[in-house]
Amino acid sequence: MKKVFKIILWSLVAVVFVGTFVFLYKNGQKKEDVYATASPGHTTIERNTVLTGKIEPRDEITIKPQISGIISEIAVEAGDIVNEGDVIAKIKVIPEASQLSSSQTRVTNAEIELNDAKAKFARDKELYSKDVISREDYETSEKNYRKAEEELEAARDAYNIVKEGVSKFNAKESNTLVRATITGLILDVPVKVGSSVIQANTMNEGTTVATIADMNKLIFRGKVDETEVGKLAVGMPMDITIGAMPDIHPLATIEYISPKGDDTAGANTFEIKAALVLDDVSGLRSGYSANAKVALEKAENVLSVPESVVTFEGDSTFVFVMTDSLPEPKYTRTPVKTGLSDGINIEIKEGIDSTAVLRAGKIEQQ
Repeated sequence: MKKVFKIILWSLVAVVFVGTFVFLYKNGQKKEDVYATASPGHTTIERNTVLTGKIEPRDEITIKPQISGIISEIAVEAGDIVNEGDVIAKIKVIPEASQLSSSQTRVTNAEIELNDAKAKFARDKELYSKDVISREDYETSEKNYRKAEEELEAARDAYNIVKEGVSKFNAKESNTLVRATITGLILDVPVKVGSSVIQANTMNEGTTVATIADMNKLIFRGKVDETEVGKLAVGMPMDITIGAMPDIHPLATIEYISPKGDDTAGANTFEIKAALVLDDVSGLRSGYSANAKVALEKAENVLSVPESVVTFEGDSTFVFVMTDSLPEPKYTRTPVKTGLSDGINIEIKEGIDSTAVLRAGKIEQQ
C-alpha cells in the first residue's frame, strides 16, 4: 500500500514539474506585436477655445434717490417687472435744521414784504383815484404788490419742499417718489422700509434703492488668454453653454475685445463681450455661469487621420504605412506634413493619400 502511495505522489510531483516547465517555456517565447489599422478620411477639423464667464444684462441700472431721508414705502421686490416711470419707493424727508430755519425765515420776511407792499398799494390806489400821483407810480406800486405775493408763495413752497420734500406745483414729480428710469426686471432691492438713504450728488454717489435690468438684451462677459486673443475678432460667432440650463445653447456674436490685459488672476487675460441671440429668454437670470466655445481655426473637407497614429519627433511627423499584409503585416515609416488638429483628428497635407492603411495602436494579446 505504501508503495502505491509513493508512486502516486511522485507522479503528481512529475506532473506539476512538467506543467511548470511548459508554462514558463511558453511565456518565455517572444510574441509578435499585433497592431490595429486606421485609414485616412475626409472631414472638417476645427480648433476651438472655451471661455468661461457669466450671462449679464446689457443695461443694468442702479436707481438712486434725489433727496435724502428715510424709506417709508417700497412698492416692488426682486423679480418684478416695472415700466419706466413706475414708483419704486417713497421717501420721508428728515429736514436739516439749518435749512428748515432758513426757509422759515424766508417765509416770515416774504410776509412782512407783502404786508408792506399791500398797504402801499392801497394808499397809492386811493391817491391815484384823486389824481394825486401819476399812473406810472400807481402801476409800479401794483407790480411790487403782485411780486410780493408771488415771493410769499414761492417761500412757502420752498419751506414745504424742505420740510416734506414735496412741491405743490409739481407733486406728481416729487423727489420723495423714487421712480424706475427704464423698463425692465427688478434684480435687487438692497434697502428696507426704515432705511436711511442719501441723495446722489457730485460729492456722493448716493444710496442704491433698486437695480433694474432689461433682460431682453443679454450679453456674455468672459475672459480669454493672451495666447489666443489675437485669433479672435469682433463679429466672430460663439456657442454658449449655460451650466444651470444645459438644454439651452444660445448663439452669440463678439462685439468687444478689451485692448488692455488683466493679470490680477496670475495670468494675463483680456475681457470679451458678446451679444446673445435669443428668441426666448424666459428663465435666464443675471449672473448665470456660462462657457463660450469659439472656433479659432477651421479646415473643411480635408484629408485627416487620428492624431494617435502620428509620431512626432521634433519638427518632423511620421506615420507607419502598411506595405505588405502577408504572411504578416509590414509597415514603412513615412514622413507626412500635418496641418490643423482638434486633439482627436489631424489634417494631413502631404505624404499619403486616402488609400493608405496606417498602423494604429498595439493590440494586447492574451
